[in-house]
Amino acid sequence: MDINQFLSDNALNMKPSPIRELLSMINKPGMISFAGGFPNPLSFPIPEIKQIMNEVLDEQGTQALQYGGTDGNRSLREEIAKRYIKQGMDIDADNIIITTASQQAIDLTARVFVNPGDTVVVGLPSYLGALQAFNSVRANIVGAEKDEELEAVVRAMCMSGKKPKFIYAIPDFQNPSGLTMTVEQRKYMVHIARKYDLLIVEDSPYREIRFEGEHQPLIATMAPERTIVLGTFSKTFVPGFRLGWVIAPKEIVYRYNLAKQSSDLCSPIFDQCVAAKYLEKGYFEKNLEKTIELYRHKRDFMLECLEKYMPENVKWTKPEGGLFLFVQLPEGYDTTELFKMAIDQNVAFVIGEAFFCDGSGKNTMRLNFSFMDDANIDEGIKRLATTIRRLFESR
Repeated sequence: MDINQFLSDNALNMKPSPIRELLSMINKPGMISFAGGFPNPLSFPIPEIKQIMNEVLDEQGTQALQYGGTDGNRSLREEIAKRYIKQGMDIDADNIIITTASQQAIDLTARVFVNPGDTVVVGLPSYLGALQAFNSVRANIVGAEKDEELEAVVRAMCMSGKKPKFIYAIPDFQNPSGLTMTVEQRKYMVHIARKYDLLIVEDSPYREIRFEGEHQPLIATMAPERTIVLGTFSKTFVPGFRLGWVIAPKEIVYRYNLAKQSSDLCSPIFDQCVAAKYLEKGYFEKNLEKTIELYRHKRDFMLECLEKYMPENVKWTKPEGGLFLFVQLPEGYDTTELFKMAIDQNVAFVIGEAFFCDGSGKNTMRLNFSFMDDANIDEGIKRLATTIRRLFESR
């Protein structure tokens, strides 16, 4: 029987995640992986979570173990709102809906706004999970490599009758590049969105993990009427709770609520109760400080290893925060070929081409610095550098 005859057009258009496929290949003894976007287990506040779980069960057990509202635990939404109000946003709990991590928020965004053939503008490169979500609803994904190209891209799409629905951006410590948009770049994006009457989807999972430099303003503070903010606790608290959120004008939040009702009814209630109390007690800020120190060290150490081992004509970004940096080989080299060689040397990364909606970026790769310990970072970069030299010598 041919199962394809039963599948929807959307299902047939779904593409597998290269990262998920990679994880099945690299889960073997001796493998040093810079591929996943995993937070470091040392950042998990296990004692505090144990304490709070017992408190939640004692104080609100019947509610915490029951179904909840689709919009999420109100106490948690109020705590999240407080954090964004401090950053200049004029919101309250009703501007927020809790999602099952930010990946669901991206998926709901695609379902709420995108019809088959609608145009979505993204960066080159851009987050793979977002590209997958947009592809799943058969969006026309158009990339802008440089900020100054944004208006030309948007204008061209409008003139062709394919006005974009929204611009998708990760302004802080972008995945995969690790780069951060300046104030001027954010203002420029707002200018383009207003000029052509577009929405902006501001995906912000790494914003609070800043090692150095000044925090840049949220795009949402510049254009609150047309900006949708996506956030998550996966990188700053614990990924296993699968808690994220959408912040938007209330009429937009209502549409997310309708879409989420048919998706999963509600996100895990017990996890939300634990997260709310964790924030209320002030534990989040204390643990975030430790996490930032841990990741700053790992970023610095990986940069030292890259300087120490890499060939001179290999370049990489130097992020001010987040979990990733991006490596670029000279033009003409393909990291797909390099990946196969690297796996044989028990070191893994994510092929950069996966983050480019137009199939470019073949000479790039993403490295995660948050997960591995120092010894494995040193050995892994050494192995990777050796493999790159072999690739160069084979030409």
